[in-house]
Amino acid sequence: MLDRISFTALAFAAALGASVSVSQAWDDTKYPDLKGQWVRGYPGGSRFDPSKGIGPRQEAPLTPEYQAVYRVQLGEQAKGKQGIDPTIRCISPGMPRIMHAYSPMEIVVTPETTHILIEHIHDNRRIYTDGRDWPADMYDDPQYAGYSIGKWIDEDGDGRYDALVVETRGLKNPRTYDATGIPFHEDGRTIIKERIYLRCTTKSQWSTMR
Repeated sequence: MLDRISFTALAFAAALGASVSVSQAWDDTKYPDLKGQWVRGYPGGSRFDPSKGIGPRQEAPLTPEYQAVYRVQLGEQAKGKQGIDPTIRCISPGMPRIMHAYSPMEIVVTPETTHILIEHIHDNRRIYTDGRDWPADMYDDPQYAGYSIGKWIDEDGDGRYDALVVETRGLKNPRTYDATGIPFHEDGRTIIKERIYLRCTTKSQWSTMR
């Protein structure tokens, strides 16, 4: 659960001259109200399962090979090291760890792109919702945040979007799923699927499901 901190936004108007065309208005009432600043509301930091303890108690569904890799990472952390965690070098932790909201986060929705803005190093994301396909050269230059394509859906047919369904590919290694060091496959060909939606009608809660 994440609690939202209210903030005041100041709007500034300027005369831009008659030669500037007026941009086409869009109906933001069709989208869930994700405005504001979002911060983590539960203790324990970035975990695969926040309801469980760190380390093996996470019970991550890894193959025996990657369970062994995970145990090595836990051993490195016990020695005060970071293992394969890139954040020690101030590099983005990558997806999906970005969405654990370890720093204040803002969501900006536009007709063609939803922006996820994180107040930490280079963790901002663009989720394209303009109907594009995956670029052919996506894996030629992979990124820690990957390449995200999403679609807004109206599940109950009331004319208002209920959720943003997102798929992310083109991810760069090394990455860990969370701060406990749960690894991804070394080939980096991870596909991450998300569902971003408001859990209830109050403006103090939200949830992402993966």
